[in-house]
Amino acid sequence: MEPPDAPARTRGAPRLLLLAVLLAAHPDAQAEVRLSVPPLVEVMRGKSVILDCTPTGAHDHYMLEWFLTDRSGARPRLASAEMQGSELQVTMHDTRGRSPPYQLDSQGRLVLAEAQVGDERDYVCVVRAGAAGTAEATARLSVFAKPEATEVSPNKGTLSVMEDSAQEIATCNSRNGNPVPKITWYRNGQRLEVPVEMNPEGYMTSRTVREASGLLSLTSTLYLRLRKDDRDNSFHCAAHYSLPEGRHGRLDSPTFHLTLHYPTEHVRFWVDSPSTPAGWVREGDTVQLLCQGDGSPSPEYTLFRLQDEQEEVLNVNLEGNLTLEGVTRGQSGTYGCRVEDYDAADDVQLSKTLELRVAYLDPLELSEGKVLSLPLNSSAVVNCSVHGLPTPALRWTKDSTPLGDGPMLSLSSITFDSNGTYICEASLPTVPVLSRTENFTLLVQGSPELRAAEVEPKADGSWREGDEVTLICSARGHPEPKLSWSQLGGSPAEPIPGRQGWVSSSLTLKVTSALSRDGMSCEASNPHGNKRHVFHFGTVSPQTSQAGVAVMAVAVSVGLLLLVVAVFYCMRRKGGPGCCRRREKGAPPPGEPELSHSGSERPEQTGLLMGGASGGARGGSGGFRDEC
Repeated sequence: MEPPDAPARTRGAPRLLLLAVLLAAHPDAQAEVRLSVPPLVEVMRGKSVILDCTPTGAHDHYMLEWFLTDRSGARPRLASAEMQGSELQVTMHDTRGRSPPYQLDSQGRLVLAEAQVGDERDYVCVVRAGAAGTAEATARLSVFAKPEATEVSPNKGTLSVMEDSAQEIATCNSRNGNPVPKITWYRNGQRLEVPVEMNPEGYMTSRTVREASGLLSLTSTLYLRLRKDDRDNSFHCAAHYSLPEGRHGRLDSPTFHLTLHYPTEHVRFWVDSPSTPAGWVREGDTVQLLCQGDGSPSPEYTLFRLQDEQEEVLNVNLEGNLTLEGVTRGQSGTYGCRVEDYDAADDVQLSKTLELRVAYLDPLELSEGKVLSLPLNSSAVVNCSVHGLPTPALRWTKDSTPLGDGPMLSLSSITFDSNGTYICEASLPTVPVLSRTENFTLLVQGSPELRAAEVEPKADGSWREGDEVTLICSARGHPEPKLSWSQLGGSPAEPIPGRQGWVSSSLTLKVTSALSRDGMSCEASNPHGNKRHVFHFGTVSPQTSQAGVAVMAVAVSVGLLLLVVAVFYCMRRKGGPGCCRRREKGAPPPGEPELSHSGSERPEQTGLLMGGASGGARGGSGGFRDEC
């Protein structure tokens, strides 16, 4: 199905075809000339920019011209170009003193090298194409410049919070930018919304200056009514500037604080030195008293001491401190501080006082000297006295063992174990760092106490003569006892490690029957008396049976050795008188030699063989016998 307007388009087609034929028959008829020019061109200062002016359509001949619209509205011609065939003939007319000068490239585009703020104008391109007509287009050039670092100049004077109107706070400068930047103010990083109209609570003023370079500088001044809280606040300003393509930048200034004048509302006075929660300080320490008011600038301080309700002025300064070197107990008392601030409200308490308490502890005194000598089993009371403030606490110890609290130490029924060093310690519960000690040594006088290491019995129940044994005796007393033995050879008495007051001596000896009968004794003695201990050994077995067995064993060994030597001697003998030779009864006496029956037989061999065969059996029969 055809659309409804199809017949109309069908009827119009012959008309369009006829118009085309007529235009072709008349070559002077051309299309209208049109230009392609960007309406807005943005560039950063110092960069080069090219303004394009391109005619649309095909034109064999046309004239192109560039004009500058100045502030008065005049349009001086900068350059022109004429198209002749395929080449464009360029002519520069008026560079307006620009450096570097304007240029026109081979395509008729206007070139501005190193764009400047003064180049911010409207540039008009005009093209005349004869019968095609004349076309005109305008390109606006915007040149951007980033301003220098933002500077702020705060009011260096002292600003009073008692003013009822806004005061000048600071001036902010942003120089050499384009277009002109915008300045905003901040307090503690938060933007301040202040009007440009004068206002008692705050406002700001601005002033713009065009520099010789054509760049713009902006100055902004901030006014505020100040409060006491502003003493700790930080302020700064920021310049906001524009960049090509709708971008923006920001340059912040350094922060600054204000010096404010505000009256004192509160006063503090305290001890600034090592002290206890109760306010005690140690005698001899350096003590500093500090006074501080919250007014500004710092007021004058008067420090004094109250004595009999009268003020004794000690110091006047702007710091509010008072130092007491090597404080003494006599400097205890009431001290005061007064802030001399005449701007303070009438209901503000400008004076403060405090109690300075000087703690002290004198050396301790004992009722006895450094050494106390007492008889054994006696009693005594030792007193420890001390003066201090606050009231000291006393404690007695011996060998780190607590004995009791209080000034008196009772010693009753003392023994040698009571010997040692006793310490009295004084301390101040509210001043832990202050304490003193004193001590004395107790010496218990008495006759010696003797202890002996008993002799352990042998495993079989008795000692034998010649057994070795070591005897040990220990003693203590004062004066130190001497240890002696009933037999010479004992070691000198020496202290026993870890047992205070004890000395020990040892004796090593061999057990004998006499020792079993009489025993061995050790004795400890000093000027107060002596003690004796006897060591007993019980039964001591003699060593005779063992000696007989040993002698018998030795005799048997010697006899066997002699027999072996004799036999060996007989076997080795040759050519001498017969040994172990067999003889009949009635033979010649032993002193005469006996000849053998055969010269081939050796006497020693014959006798030995005979004796070996029958001597043992017949030795007692009387027929034959062996002899050596």
